[in-house]
Amino acid sequence: MELKRNWVIKRMDDVAPLQRGFDLPNTQLVKGDYPVVYSNGILNHHISFKIQGPGVVTGRSGTIGKVTFVENAFWPHNTSLWVKDFKNNDPRFVFYLYVFLSLEKFSTGSGVPTLNRNDVHDQLIKIPPTLAEQQAIAKVLSDTDELIQALERKIEKKNLVLDGTTEALLNPDKPNGIRLRGFEKFEWKKTTIGAVAEITTGNKNTQDRVSDGKYPFYVRSQKVERINTYSFDGEGILTAGDGVGTGKVFHYVNGKVDIHQRVYLIYDFKDDIDGYFLYLVFKRNFYNRMMMMTAKSSVDSVRREMIANMEVYVPNSIDEQKAISSSIKDLSNEIESLEKNLSKYKILKQALMQQLLTGKIRLV
Repeated sequence: MELKRNWVIKRMDDVAPLQRGFDLPNTQLVKGDYPVVYSNGILNHHISFKIQGPGVVTGRSGTIGKVTFVENAFWPHNTSLWVKDFKNNDPRFVFYLYVFLSLEKFSTGSGVPTLNRNDVHDQLIKIPPTLAEQQAIAKVLSDTDELIQALERKIEKKNLVLDGTTEALLNPDKPNGIRLRGFEKFEWKKTTIGAVAEITTGNKNTQDRVSDGKYPFYVRSQKVERINTYSFDGEGILTAGDGVGTGKVFHYVNGKVDIHQRVYLIYDFKDDIDGYFLYLVFKRNFYNRMMMMTAKSSVDSVRREMIANMEVYVPNSIDEQKAISSSIKDLSNEIESLEKNLSKYKILKQALMQQLLTGKIRLV
């Protein structure tokens, strides 16, 4: 291993050794102020603690790879491993060091994943020789994390606003329903999907996908594949006909696409129906309709009549439909823009970790 300038090479157990957590059965858990850190993070709080903070905790059994930083006193659960001695290293730097190690790669066990701390302790790593440089690195990465967390909170709030707005606009007769200004005098009507649109399925198989294909290829998942052919060119609504995405996967399309044979396409909307408005109504209500039609906890497949006979509530005025669509699209586009920025910040963080935690960029 090449030594990077004046960084030093050490075994991980000489930097921040790990120790198994402490038993705390649910029957002995008493709600309190101290976080209980499990393999997948803080899931509870107890009236007492085992370790004074700050602390770094990761999974020993169950969830492997997640690393949690704890500011104050805490209880590391027996499903976790905690840093028992920082050996004069900066705790937050050690946190990022463990994140950078990608502990999931050390996971063993065919049933419940486990992490052997000795496998981690054997790892040779390079670290800055001074506390000041460790703290400088931790500060940059912490600031980036704060930006990411702020964006995540903003997206969460925007999604709540979107959900509430959609519910209110699509259900004007409910107590919290609202009407857009200028449309109060227009009536709404009940109709069915089959009465206002055509319904069919695609004819392709998943293996027909091409990684760099020219056109979007809609299969039975939220992920959109690619393909070099198209069988539909226009405006439509897509939903999975079977599989794990049944009643949960929806797409609105407008253009050239190809479609899996078990994906339903709703298209050729009547002149008094806005396609995107119908997509919003269908997406919001179809899962509940399916669950009402079965005694099981899940639906294995969708039949055409389940879609065709679905009752929908729509404004008589297509202008009102379009106005509602536009309002919800604006909110959705705002969230999409924030999510793109979030993705960029996450990529930036990974690049910063690669540069800062290997000494390729020096801050001190």
